[in-house]
Amino acid sequence: MSTSTSTSFNLFSFSGKMKTLHLTWIAFFITFVVWFNMAPMLQAIGDTFGLTKPQIKSLLVLNVSMAIPARIIVGMLTDRFGPRRVYSGLLFLAAFPCFAFAFANTYAQLAIARFALGFVGAGFVVGIRMVSEWFPHNELGTAEGIYGGWGNFGSAAAAFTLPTIALAFGGPEGWRWAIAITGVVCFLYSFIYYANARDVPEGSHYFKPKSTGSMMVTSKSDLALLIVMKVPLYIALGLLAWNLTKVGLLTPQVKVVLWVALAAIFLLDAGNAFRANWPELTRGIPQIHQYKFKQVAVLNVLYFATFGSELAVVSMLPLFFATTFGLSPVAAGMVASAYAFMNLMSRPGGGWISDRCGRKSTLIVLTMGLALGYFAMSLVGASWPIWLAVVVAMACSFFVQAGEGAVFAVVPLIKRSQTGAIAGMTGAYGNVGAVIYLIVYAMVPPSTFFLVIAATAVLGLLTLLALENPNGEIAEIAEDGTVQMIPVG
Repeated sequence: MSTSTSTSFNLFSFSGKMKTLHLTWIAFFITFVVWFNMAPMLQAIGDTFGLTKPQIKSLLVLNVSMAIPARIIVGMLTDRFGPRRVYSGLLFLAAFPCFAFAFANTYAQLAIARFALGFVGAGFVVGIRMVSEWFPHNELGTAEGIYGGWGNFGSAAAAFTLPTIALAFGGPEGWRWAIAITGVVCFLYSFIYYANARDVPEGSHYFKPKSTGSMMVTSKSDLALLIVMKVPLYIALGLLAWNLTKVGLLTPQVKVVLWVALAAIFLLDAGNAFRANWPELTRGIPQIHQYKFKQVAVLNVLYFATFGSELAVVSMLPLFFATTFGLSPVAAGMVASAYAFMNLMSRPGGGWISDRCGRKSTLIVLTMGLALGYFAMSLVGASWPIWLAVVVAMACSFFVQAGEGAVFAVVPLIKRSQTGAIAGMTGAYGNVGAVIYLIVYAMVPPSTFFLVIAATAVLGLLTLLALENPNGEIAEIAEDGTVQMIPVG
């Protein structure tokens, strides 16, 4: 977070902090194009491999699953090594499973490549730390909103353009070349980002956490809450193993082995968090360095409902419009892109409103709108005029994406040196939400699927009662031992 007090915010500038913002949202945009290059191609992929509906829905779940551990790991790596190196490396590596998916010959190869490609979704948390280093607190919600919203638009760009690119290559397997092209762009941009981005402004210090193996907390009760909040991450991966058993990718015996392994990994993870935090906690942490982990827990729940639902809905919406209204893949992709199209305005809007109207009050209003929006989506049916269905989808997406922007207007204001780790955990909860919602989608009609999301939004409203508005300053320790105070509200 820049210590500058400048309030200049010129989107048409390509120097200083604005250059960093533009470089970083483009990186995120590319990761989302690659991450969601499958959704508009699902019908063509299904025809090529003769896939059943359960197999297609399992691919959707696999697509978002790897990002659960990846976001946590990449968030901690970002705090340790800096966003420039981590983002560049992630873009570079993501190209290879993208190529593997494009030229797969069996369903098993598709599934493995899609699962591996899910780690590209961790790119989001890298940019959160990068942007927080360059913008002051009074601009941070807007800047993070632009980063997240314009980057998230990559899913809409994929839905809108890739079917047309596939048609341009001709033949029933043009989808392969459309997906491969996104991998080429990802590969090339990794070098562009590394050559042009910088971790911090000239003269600023990049704060690192004391421990790189676990998130650090500042009270014993927060340590217990941290361990509790890890549980849903492993439950989601366990549900993934169960889902893959249903479609024949795993045997029941392998499923049980994976469940035991996940339980063991959770115990190791919890033990690592205990070992990293307990010595400091027993010595006592000065008040000036303390923060409340409940802030992170509340944001986790909210991001479960907001970004989790967006990932799930973006994954299924082209197919939903195609089957509900009898549209072609190209037409369905274009219509469905309206949901993600709102990211261009909604997520920056949520951050901007949060900067000006208060963090907590903004989240309350937007979460209420999210619940009502998905209730309206549950009513969409074949008897509706398609234009009305599109309007409802866009209205719903405004509250979803503005809510995401408002959540990440708060994340960088909790503990600067751990922004990557906090963003990683909150972001991972978005993927947990996506996995849960997509498994629900595989089991119930679309109308019930939308109602389930609305119900979790109501749960988010209840957790918001525990959120405190960031205010005052946070203290961080530089490598030379000096304490620096950073304003957060």
